[in-house]
Amino acid sequence: MTKKSKKEKNGAENINWDLSDLYKSPEDPKLKNDRQKAVKLAKEFNATYRGRVGELDAQEFSDALQQYEEIAGILGRIGSFAYLSWSVNTEDARLGKLLQEANELGSEVNQHLVFFDVEWLRIDTEKADALIQSEELEHWKHYLQVSRQYKKHTLTEEAEQVMSAKSVTGRAAWNRYFDETLGAARFELDGEKLTEQEVLSKLHNPDRELRKRAHASLTNTFRDHSRTLTYVFNTILADKFTNDRLRKYDSWISSRNLSNQTDDETVEALVNAVTGHYHLVQRYYKLKTRLLGVDEMFDYDRYAPILKTTKTVPWDQGKNMVLDAYGDFHPAMKEIASEFFDKNWIDAAIKPGKRGGAYSASTVTSVHPYVFMNYDGQLRDVQTLAHELGHGVHQYLSRKQGELQSSTPLTTAETASVFGEMLVFNKLMDALDDPQEKLALLISKIDDTIATVFRQISMNRFEDRIHTARREQGELTTDEFSELWLQTQKDLYGESITLTEEYGIWWCYIPHFLHSPGYVYAYAFGELLVLALYDVYRQTEEKDFSEKYLSILEAGGSDWPHNLVAKIGLDIKDPAFWENGISLFENMISDAEKLAESL
Repeated sequence: MTKKSKKEKNGAENINWDLSDLYKSPEDPKLKNDRQKAVKLAKEFNATYRGRVGELDAQEFSDALQQYEEIAGILGRIGSFAYLSWSVNTEDARLGKLLQEANELGSEVNQHLVFFDVEWLRIDTEKADALIQSEELEHWKHYLQVSRQYKKHTLTEEAEQVMSAKSVTGRAAWNRYFDETLGAARFELDGEKLTEQEVLSKLHNPDRELRKRAHASLTNTFRDHSRTLTYVFNTILADKFTNDRLRKYDSWISSRNLSNQTDDETVEALVNAVTGHYHLVQRYYKLKTRLLGVDEMFDYDRYAPILKTTKTVPWDQGKNMVLDAYGDFHPAMKEIASEFFDKNWIDAAIKPGKRGGAYSASTVTSVHPYVFMNYDGQLRDVQTLAHELGHGVHQYLSRKQGELQSSTPLTTAETASVFGEMLVFNKLMDALDDPQEKLALLISKIDDTIATVFRQISMNRFEDRIHTARREQGELTTDEFSELWLQTQKDLYGESITLTEEYGIWWCYIPHFLHSPGYVYAYAFGELLVLALYDVYRQTEEKDFSEKYLSILEAGGSDWPHNLVAKIGLDIKDPAFWENGISLFENMISDAEKLAESL
């Protein structure tokens, strides 16, 4: 029997994006022209403003920022096209070359622009504040305020040029190597050689023996690549240590907190609130053990569905689920999300060489976002589609803020995505009459919430351990990474789940640790924030809330996160805020326990 006949089709096999709104192809003459234009404009910008930034009046500074945004837009278009093209086929050397050329171009252009930030941060506080408060610079007010926070972490112009140049052959190169290594890896399962994403999806299958075989397949291939992946991890950890030391950051997480426009105390309160409630996870898995009818839960059982069905959700059905839920909340959300389907802004097909996971790429404000995912026809893939389209709607609406303020810090970047998931989940729950199906869907949602909040914080604790160990002890062995991984995972699951020895190697495939060190707590931040937002939504007038919600999305990164959320009456600076979000999660567990008891 061939692989094609074994795998049930779901309708996403031909869902490939059309990147022609960026460029028609890697050979597009416009791409070559834009490369040249970016360098030309950067050189002209340098010649016009270098050595003069401290003398500029508000109008001149406004003119400079408009030119700066134009250059950023061209670079963003080139970089987005290169990365999106490569991420759907990481085995194509031609596309790898395209990505490398984009990275090198970005570094070259940055050599001419880096003076601007350096000179801006040299301006004394009184004059800088006067510029920030001026009418001419009102549009960029928040961007300028945030940039001033980097004053003590910015080096000399010459040093910044070196940092930019070396990043191309440093961290960026190692990240590409990591992605290409796992993109090219094949995992043998039941006589077939599958991609990482295809085998990971089997961990959600109701067949326990299949989950065990998938677990073994993943472990074996991870071990085959463990030497390479260990070296990549060590190199990137060391690179970050060097950068943090040169920039005088207090800890490994400080730069991430600064870029997230939050402070160490707020993040610490979040981490403490979540780790202080690990017992809820352990309580839940004791319930799930009973529901699965097993004597002992293992790590490969965590995402098992409690209903033994392998029903596929066809692409069109999943699409309609998301659009209907979005439309019920606000017609504009459905209208924007529909464009992603109608205009081929989504790449959902699983194919050899495609990197794993999912993301929404904002690209540039003069174009539109694109959604990347691997749709395997499972209900969780519908939730992933809702999640990424939430990002997409957010990015689409925030384009009006321009290149420098359209992007949000990671702490609020997950707001629209997780909210989109909640809309779909609750619509599905309301449509179900069968208590057994309701329980199965609720269990699936709790699984996802644990993965988003508690598991991400446990991974934050792993990151804290490995960064600290790399800085204090030097290079770590594979076994040392695995030991730290198992320690932080056991803290989370306690006695509720038996972690196999093989699971110790599973730290090695998670890209966030390398691409965005410190990123993972933002998922917990976003999930708990959305639980609170959704609670307000259910208790208030729907139209009033949805209009305020869209205005927050439109604001993008033009204001402080706590100011934006305050428009709906929430205070994310209050440590008790996180406790409230966790109590709402506990209510979900209680509901599941009651449903299970009634059945």
